[in-house]
Amino acid sequence: MSIDTTNIQDQICRLKHSVNKNFTDINKRFSEIEAIVKEEIKIIESYKNKGESVIPEIIFSDILKNKVDNKTVQLLRRHGAVVIRNVFPRKKSEKWYNQLYSYLGQNGYYEQNDPGLDNYFSDLKSDKPQICSVYWSKSQVQARQSIEMSKTKSFLNHIWNYKRKNTKYFDPDRECTYADRVRMRQPGDTSLGLSPHVDGGSIERWLGKNYQNVYRPLFQGNWKDYNPFNGEYRTEVEGIDSPAVCRAFRTWQGWTALTQQGPEDGTLQLIPTVNSISYVLLRPFMKDVPEEILCGAVEGRAQAITEEWHSLLLRGLVSIPRVEPGDTVWWHSDLVHAVEHEHKGKDVSSVIYIGCTPFCERNLQFLERQKQTFLDGRSSPDFAPEDFEKNYPDRSTMEDLNELGMKQMGFSNW
Repeated sequence: MSIDTTNIQDQICRLKHSVNKNFTDINKRFSEIEAIVKEEIKIIESYKNKGESVIPEIIFSDILKNKVDNKTVQLLRRHGAVVIRNVFPRKKSEKWYNQLYSYLGQNGYYEQNDPGLDNYFSDLKSDKPQICSVYWSKSQVQARQSIEMSKTKSFLNHIWNYKRKNTKYFDPDRECTYADRVRMRQPGDTSLGLSPHVDGGSIERWLGKNYQNVYRPLFQGNWKDYNPFNGEYRTEVEGIDSPAVCRAFRTWQGWTALTQQGPEDGTLQLIPTVNSISYVLLRPFMKDVPEEILCGAVEGRAQAITEEWHSLLLRGLVSIPRVEPGDTVWWHSDLVHAVEHEHKGKDVSSVIYIGCTPFCERNLQFLERQKQTFLDGRSSPDFAPEDFEKNYPDRSTMEDLNELGMKQMGFSNW
């Protein structure tokens, strides 16, 4: 652990003193970032006002044919988010949904103690979510280990700078499975809404040694040199232990739609600009912020994005466009995201959470922790140990892993 969790406020004050001492024009640099963010927010608002989505979209077949043009890639890098459509055939996705629905019902999932909300989000404005703490259903395992998902992740990982000279930070073409949960949100639900936040910890981004390496250009006044897609140091960052803090390295967070859903269906919301993290990280150094505060950062929690400190960013919060079964949605690991407070639609809104966790030493270490939980039917090690699936007779076993799945789970070598 690179972060001393004692005397956090003293550390914040020392950090601010050091940065202000060595970064004498920080107010000017923040104003420059703010001006860029304002322009990007205006663009997002203009699309929203026209009833259109600013989030770029790609057809999966174009990835297979290597037909994604550079303009689209640049938009993806600018917005830090993308919808990739038709990754899976609709019928296959609907079958997965039906299997998952039966898996939960036949095993009495909803009759068990309600899993509740992870403590990680307890400071965000939210009630108990309709996220099911299952990890090893056949639907989930089949989606994770599919060749379609592998091709999608490889494309997305290549957006990053994954090597420098002879040093490779991660392998973009090989993946490590990161077992996450599923959403089964019922119409009329008002319990799943999550206010805007950034995953990956909060105070760590300022106080963690390796995080400081990631964001060094921002803290040294060379913000134009900061590249959100630079993989250097990313695999080495550490977080303060807390339920639902991701201990693996993710280039992208993501999910796969099992049902049709869109705006007002209780779906995902994003602030689609990668420059938002630069704004968030320099905001605490402005004169209107008390010395001991990092603007929404609380130990062991997600980084909250609030009206008090980030009102400009919140103007750019938009719901993702309508997606169909088999479409996937992806967002940069530093991107601000949220969940609509209410599901106003008529049908269940269901997704499988699957992000990009490329092959690297950090993720291999995570696999060693995760393998036994799979064999035992226990909860993935990054989440609260409800272990609901231990006695589910139809959960996935080794026999359900294909050759690619065996490699991605760490049971065989690449």
